[in-house]
Amino acid sequence: MAPFLIKRLLHGVAVLWVVATLTFALLRLLPGGPFDRDRRLPPEVMANIEAKYHLNEPFLAQYARYIRGIAAGDLGPSYKYIDRTVADVVRDTLPPSMFLGIFALALALAVSLPLGVAAAAWHDRWIDRACTTMATLGISLPNFILGAVLIWIFSLKLGWFQAARWGSPGSAVLPAITLGAMPCAQLTYLLRSSMLETLGEDFIRTARAKGVREALVLFKHALRNSLIPVLTLLGPLFAILVAGSFVIEYVFAIPGMGRFFITAVTDRDYPLVMGVTLVYTAILVCANLAVDMLYSVVDPRVRTR
Repeated sequence: MAPFLIKRLLHGVAVLWVVATLTFALLRLLPGGPFDRDRRLPPEVMANIEAKYHLNEPFLAQYARYIRGIAAGDLGPSYKYIDRTVADVVRDTLPPSMFLGIFALALALAVSLPLGVAAAAWHDRWIDRACTTMATLGISLPNFILGAVLIWIFSLKLGWFQAARWGSPGSAVLPAITLGAMPCAQLTYLLRSSMLETLGEDFIRTARAKGVREALVLFKHALRNSLIPVLTLLGPLFAILVAGSFVIEYVFAIPGMGRFFITAVTDRDYPLVMGVTLVYTAILVCANLAVDMLYSVVDPRVRTR
């Protein structure tokens, strides 16, 4: 196991380096600069600003400085948020995005696993049709519309949850449901398809022929051997939930990292764009590593080498 972990960690470092290099190069190749405005600044002011942020140095010198900073844990200063570093912005905004993503994924798994099993166990019956209909709605309904509907029903009409802001225990319920609806639908479809394939295997027919109870056939034999496709999707899905929650953060006024990432792109805040991109990449690498570790736990036939 140790050689496998070392190999994957080195692979993750290489991925981070490639992403950092590509992001750095692409941002520098875009026309314009981070301090270009409709009304141009005086040349001496621009020269001072570029000297302060080392933008007057050659491309390779800027790149070497940036890589050295990353290696030392320094993501650089933000161009837009004066007197704040990228690390400060990430430290303040990552926890809400992470908590929301974990909560949404937990809800998606809690709902999709029983729905997928039920749809496969009662294939072509009303339960299967009901589960697939709900999954279709979850995929088809845009999350900003779902969020508005949930706010109207559970905040304005029933008064169960607050409509916006962040901090109280109930403030994460509606945004997590909104964010987790589409992943829940995707996981339901994927598990249903995998379960139907597994239920047609010879070892399932053998277990039933031996008189094994149907509940044990479904949950001990079929479900465990059907989780590999679901686990494969969980790694990138978690990163998507954390990184792709900008609309949800905007609708529910959550101070997460997605909003800062979008504003950093529009404001040409190079260090913040690169820093947030690296954080999202690191989350994806760690999530995929965790999924690889779970493979051999769920299915003994899969061994990490």
